[in-house]
Amino acid sequence: MRKPLHRLDLNLLITMQTLLQERSVTHTAKKLNITPSAVSKSLAKLRDWFDDPLFVRAPNGLQPTQLSLSMEQELAELFLLASRIAERNGDINPVGLNFQLMLESPFHFLYFPELAQAIQQQYQDCTIRIRNWQSSSLDSIINGDSDLGFCGRETHHRSQETLEELPYYVNYEVLYEDRPMVFLRNDHPLLTQPWTLDTLLSFDFISILWEESEQFAFDELLATKGLKRRVSFTLSDFEQSLFMTAQPGHQQITTAPSSIAPYVKQHSPELTMRPLPITEEEYQQLTIQYCLLWHKRNTHNPKIEWLRETIRHQFSNHIKAMNETNSEQ
Repeated sequence: MRKPLHRLDLNLLITMQTLLQERSVTHTAKKLNITPSAVSKSLAKLRDWFDDPLFVRAPNGLQPTQLSLSMEQELAELFLLASRIAERNGDINPVGLNFQLMLESPFHFLYFPELAQAIQQQYQDCTIRIRNWQSSSLDSIINGDSDLGFCGRETHHRSQETLEELPYYVNYEVLYEDRPMVFLRNDHPLLTQPWTLDTLLSFDFISILWEESEQFAFDELLATKGLKRRVSFTLSDFEQSLFMTAQPGHQQITTAPSSIAPYVKQHSPELTMRPLPITEEEYQQLTIQYCLLWHKRNTHNPKIEWLRETIRHQFSNHIKAMNETNSEQ
């Protein structure tokens, strides 16, 4: 029998939506500034109302039932509408919000460096936590521990890090596309030799551990030719690999996306950038798509919508300014 809406405390739906985001009674209580006991009592009332467990315990937190997931979109739209109605009473934004961002470094510093400042200006008394993108970051977004991610995804058909490999419940927006380049010292002996794949592979590489893998799309491409790089160092990120490559006396080389060039110019001016000695058709297989990632439950979340729009705006402004500078030189 259908239950009358006026008998449902609509505040319970706020608890419901927050539980869908946080997947934890403790985190929900902290976010709503109430006790875990209060959250548990609200969940009990919701279970009674909907005659469904709604959430079940699992090793990585609370997992929503199919009924909960089916209401996720409607709840997001309901509170988005409520937020817009509330805004008509002024320009006051919620205070005390938490922002958990997983962003690949140093690219987010290069292309939206004022993000933290913009968040603080928009949301009073907020808490911002920005961590470097790592292998566990996607799980963090899925589990509700992070609001938004920014990272590069490969396009090579044999790569396990393509956008097509993302779970269906992770949404994305591509900000720009890039391709890997070779970085080496300005005095490297390779620069005096023919720029061919054979001469390139005659030198040792410095690589990085990316998504728990030391293999990149470039390695997959080399494998089709029966070739392989010699990797003498494996480091944690591009900043470390570039720093090591720039050291005097080193003859190792490294690869990194071309969009890291402004960082190299500022921090490692002794390095030069060259394209990989491969055909354009092969290069297209190595395209890297830099994108924003978020869980679909947050698609209509006003905070996440604002974050995406702010990042998009800052990125476009930075690219415009960079293009204007390059045209003047």
